[in-house]
This record gives sequence, structure tokens and C-alpha cells, in this order.
Amino acid sequence: MTAKQVMTSLRLISITAFCTSLFWLLIGALYWPYASGAPESGVSSPTPASAPLPATDQQAPGLRRMVIPVLGVPKQSLIDTYEDARADGQRQHDAIDIPAPEGTAVVAAAAGTVEKLYTSQDGGNSLYVRSPDRTVLFYYAHLRNYAPGLAEGDVVQPGDPLGAVGWTGNASRDAPHLHFAVSMILPTARWWEASTPLNPYGLLQSGSY
Repeated sequence: MTAKQVMTSLRLISITAFCTSLFWLLIGALYWPYASGAPESGVSSPTPASAPLPATDQQAPGLRRMVIPVLGVPKQSLIDTYEDARADGQRQHDAIDIPAPEGTAVVAAAAGTVEKLYTSQDGGNSLYVRSPDRTVLFYYAHLRNYAPGLAEGDVVQPGDPLGAVGWTGNASRDAPHLHFAVSMILPTARWWEASTPLNPYGLLQSGSY
């Protein structure tokens, strides 16, 4: 091999070694952030599946959950009486009736605060529970009695006792039932001020509101 050929071979070897080193340096620069545990610039690292939700996304126990407000009544037996006519067709029901033997426990359908215990000619022994965000009212009427010790301002969770099924007010003694209504209301409005009724039937079937 001539001296010229030797120099050419050495030059090729040097160029090859330089390119190989440069290639691995570039690879190392690209993968070093992941090897060191740091996220790539501009890309947020994924949240582990087991990581808790931010505090603003967490829900308090029972919040937005609904249960059947008469103990022992399955949702399959509910009847949608929301649009039934009342008072000889002069008004719409805007609630559902849940028949049950007199004295059957009435429980909170959803979390909230007992805003008003109220006795009226039509509703008899009734009460209003307001949702934690104050935008939804739950109305329970025709109660035989209230749960012992229940008072305005009490905080309740789904399933907490409120009273018992009865026929007070304009209900028939032969057909004791719970009159249950749900409505949307302004957070600043009082329990007796204008609200927009919702059909409780679909909410109870879905188990949330």
C-alpha cells in the first residue's frame, strides 16, 4: 500500500469515527431529559392514573348523587306523574307521587341543607332541602311527620331520614304517598320565590341531577 493510500484510509477512518460520535451525541441529547426524569420542553408529563383530582374537581360525599326518597321503593316501580293534570286540569303536577304505606321512611334524595319545615293546606307537613350550591330545591310533601330532631339548617346526605310517608294536606287518606318535586332556583332567592321545575322521574332514574 502506498503512502497516499494509507493517508486516504486514515482520513476515511477519522471521518467515520467523527460522524459516529456526532450521531450518538445527538441521540443522547434527545433522550437525556427522559432518562433524567425531566419532561421534554413544551410537553407536560402525563398524570398517573392513580393521582387524585385537583381539589377544584373533587366532589364532596353525596354531591350530585340522588337516591329514591322513599325507603324500599325501587326505581323500576316509579311512575312518571310529572305532567299529570291537577285541580280539574287547571294546573300541571310538576312533581311525581311515590305511593307507599303510611309511615314508610322518607329520606333525603340528595345532599343539601334543610331550608324550611313548612305546613300548608295543600302540601301538609312538608320540607325544602337546598343543594350545597344553592341552585336546586328538593320539596317533600304530605309527610305524616318529620324525623325526630330534624331542624332547619341541618345538613343531610342522600339516604338521611327526613320523615315518614303520610296523607297530610290535600292528599287522600286512602292513598298515602310522597309528593316529591325538584326545581332550579337562583342562589340568592328564598325557598318560596320563583323557581323552574324539573322532572324528578328522569333524575331519579339516572341517580344524579
